[in-house]
Amino acid sequence: MNPGVNGIPLRCEAISKSFPGVKALDSVSLEVHESSVHGIVGENGAGKSTLLKILSGFHTPTSGRIVIRGEDVQLINPKAAFDRGIAVIYQELNLVPEMTVAENLFLGRYPRGALGIVDHGGLYRSAREQLDFLRLEGIDPRKKVKRFPIAQRQMIEIAKALLHRASILAFDEPTSSLSEREKSRLFQIIRALRREGKAVIYVSHRLEEIFELCDVVTVLRDGRRAVSFDDMAAVDRDTLVTSMVGREIGDVYGYRPRSIGGDHLRVDALKGGGIAEAAAFSVKRGEILGFFGLVGAGRTELMRLIYGADKPESGAVYLEGTRVVISNPQDAIRNGICYCPEDRKDQGIFAVHSVADNINISCRRGFSAMGLLLDLERERENCEGFIERLGIRTPSGEQRIGKLSGGNQQKVILARWLSENLKVLLMDEPTRGIDVGAKYEIYQLMYELAESGTSVIVVSSDLPEVMGIADRIIVMRAGCIVGEIPRSEASEERILGMALPPESRPDSSPESENTTA
Repeated sequence: MNPGVNGIPLRCEAISKSFPGVKALDSVSLEVHESSVHGIVGENGAGKSTLLKILSGFHTPTSGRIVIRGEDVQLINPKAAFDRGIAVIYQELNLVPEMTVAENLFLGRYPRGALGIVDHGGLYRSAREQLDFLRLEGIDPRKKVKRFPIAQRQMIEIAKALLHRASILAFDEPTSSLSEREKSRLFQIIRALRREGKAVIYVSHRLEEIFELCDVVTVLRDGRRAVSFDDMAAVDRDTLVTSMVGREIGDVYGYRPRSIGGDHLRVDALKGGGIAEAAAFSVKRGEILGFFGLVGAGRTELMRLIYGADKPESGAVYLEGTRVVISNPQDAIRNGICYCPEDRKDQGIFAVHSVADNINISCRRGFSAMGLLLDLERERENCEGFIERLGIRTPSGEQRIGKLSGGNQQKVILARWLSENLKVLLMDEPTRGIDVGAKYEIYQLMYELAESGTSVIVVSSDLPEVMGIADRIIVMRAGCIVGEIPRSEASEERILGMALPPESRPDSSPESENTTA
């Protein structure tokens, strides 16, 4: 197969894409070389996902040319892109939860016997071989995808794309849910693809990954190509961030010290739903409490128990010194305990509904007359007020939320809870898949909430993020709380020493097992 003109298998020329009320891409041009990793960065809404969807055949450009291996092509649907050797691994996974891992891996390409009957034995053997190649021994190809956490589903998605033997591969925020071990394995795979002559596009908000992995980086801003850097050694992080946001940000975490009150929410001996040992901790009024742990540590499971999304086996939750009964999320919301889930797409938003509906879905009970008639004018004012206050980038409140970027979807979820009598905000991976500018805005909102007396609990797999924003850090491992560290004493070595199982630690001395500051 012809690799392309002068080793350029993919060229985009003046690609534009318009949606009603929005010009997502405006004359974007770039070249992707074989045997290279081409990074694409930019704020949410910069056009990165739209460009990938055009390359995958999901969207058709309004204007411009796509040239693959020297030939103008029309990628009218995903099959056309697949036939041209393009595979895109999206941040929002495209797996069928009710089907097995093996069925997802070979969807539409099942091995069949002489009579055309699906060879299930061959299907599972081939799936097992692919999973073993990626060192995913813990994933059973016979189990349904819905039984696996997001991190493992992400690796299944990657395994599925690699099975296509594509020559042009695009990764959209592939490490957003991966552990350090899984990320390391993914990077090994991408480097191997580069050595094999593949052309790789890598989209990420984690700039350290861009510098670690990419040969070239293109910055998109407001739907346009702002700049491309062909020599990564000649660019630093500050230059890249300034190119992305069009202004200097400095310290992205922007930590703001504040006075912290007494215990606000207290969890006592809470157990169940993956929490192996009864969990007990408290968060103070006006405090930002961070939770860190590796994949499978039980952080999300603990938040779901507090929020009433899962039923605990034992234990109690106290708010402002009084025990509160939380049998379901409605009880939690009525008590001022609100939750931004890790999986925004499936658990945080109503994707087919409008921005306005997503903001008002909970608080409208307080807007309605006698709980029966909707006060549409009040709902409109509430929605428009938060669009302006939080800088939600949307043509209007009537825009379907599924069309917004991840960062803007997260702002809508925050607007929903800010419409309530919020006392405690649980945020699970709040900046997953969000650009550096939107991260800064969300961090500043957290500080504002804390300064007003709200308690904020943040679960994050991004250790620098936890250390950058939290007043105190609780570490979990294997379903148990193993220690806590005040901000002033936190270090990556100390936190990871707690989070890693003893056999995986570089230093297994007693000091590394010291779990309480």
